[in-house]
Amino acid sequence: MPKPIVAIVGRPNVGKSTLFNIFANSRISIVEDTPGVTRDRIYASGEWQNNEFMMVDTGGIEIMNTDSIAVSIRTQAQIAIREADVILFLCDARTGITDEDAQVAKLLRQSKKPIVLAVNKADSPKQELNVYEFYNLGIGDPMPISATNHLGLGDLLDAVVGKFKELNLDFDDEEEDIIKVALIGRPNVGKSSIFNLLVGQERSIVSNVPGTTRDAIDTEVVKEGQHFLFIDTAGMRRKSQVEENIERYSVMRALRAVDRSDVVLMVIDAVDGVTEQDKKIAGYAHEAGKGVVLVVNKWDLYEKENDSTIRYTEELRKELIFLQYAPVVYVSALTKQRINRLPELIKFVAEQCAMRIATNVLNQLIEDAVALNPTPSDKGVRLRILYATQVKIKPPTFVIFVNNPEIMHFSYQRYIENKLRESFGFEGTPIKLIIRGREEDK
Repeated sequence: MPKPIVAIVGRPNVGKSTLFNIFANSRISIVEDTPGVTRDRIYASGEWQNNEFMMVDTGGIEIMNTDSIAVSIRTQAQIAIREADVILFLCDARTGITDEDAQVAKLLRQSKKPIVLAVNKADSPKQELNVYEFYNLGIGDPMPISATNHLGLGDLLDAVVGKFKELNLDFDDEEEDIIKVALIGRPNVGKSSIFNLLVGQERSIVSNVPGTTRDAIDTEVVKEGQHFLFIDTAGMRRKSQVEENIERYSVMRALRAVDRSDVVLMVIDAVDGVTEQDKKIAGYAHEAGKGVVLVVNKWDLYEKENDSTIRYTEELRKELIFLQYAPVVYVSALTKQRINRLPELIKFVAEQCAMRIATNVLNQLIEDAVALNPTPSDKGVRLRILYATQVKIKPPTFVIFVNNPEIMHFSYQRYIENKLRESFGFEGTPIKLIIRGREEDK
């Protein structure tokens, strides 16, 4: 099931960013920034009581302010509201209800989304009494909190995840033979064109499922006996006065599509090369453990030399260093060059993501790897790998039991991962190694 998106909204200076930053860094909410997704801390991936979600911060909404910056921020917030599944509406106990609060509340009621009303800065008995005033917003029960003093945050998160039960997010088709494929990337890199070619060249289109609230389009097709569910995320386009911020919020569509997919087609503009936005979206796909294919589109427009493909691939590997395992294919949606290779490559990567290695074969490989390159030691104690087993697929996940996990250096983990790839492939999929300690046999 895809992760619900929780948007924190409210007028300026009520403590939205403070609350977001606490959730993004504190063990209270068991959340952390999603590596590679953003540098300006707009998004954070969270988990509370075994419920995973994506949290998004927004700028302060000023309904009555008509200057260009306020209009831009308001537009951004409205996009976040539209994209979100649950809205966390934050107000200020010290100021009480303002006209802006009332206007924002009206906007939120019109959204028909589940809403949790939190009243911040309620850090004294007087301010806690002021909270009752916020029933007048007609949003529901106001929850007193203090972000600065970490008061009421656990109850607040309980209320947020309680709203998840009201959602119908299970878009996934659970049939194992269907490979779910998300096309992601920046606007205008050619995702829709590639999507249309993938679903339009075959006559065996099974169904077209019109979009969800996220304007995504799911299309199921059959190619050479294999069922694919293609998920297009190209619904949002830039608009003149707020193009930068509009694009930032379009990432939410990509994140939702990644959560639903088995394999991701990361589409990159050959002429523009890898941008920071590409790194953010691709980083999320990697951290989510999805299979990844790098699709370099508009290859027909790129000025080529004899070794262009080799040099371009080297640059890709340098910019997307965390995706060394991802295959690269150079295509042109305009001329249809190599588009027909994608279904076979997607199927191959999906198989790699679902590969299982027998325990005896796995342990023999590790034994051979240790013989070639002995384990590290620290203060006279040598690392001993006692046992290994695969515990999960999609992505392939291995638990390695050792005598002392602290001696297992990252470089040696990378060595083990490389040996796994040399022997079994795992092309297009991340590999996760979990190191656990066990008392050494005596």
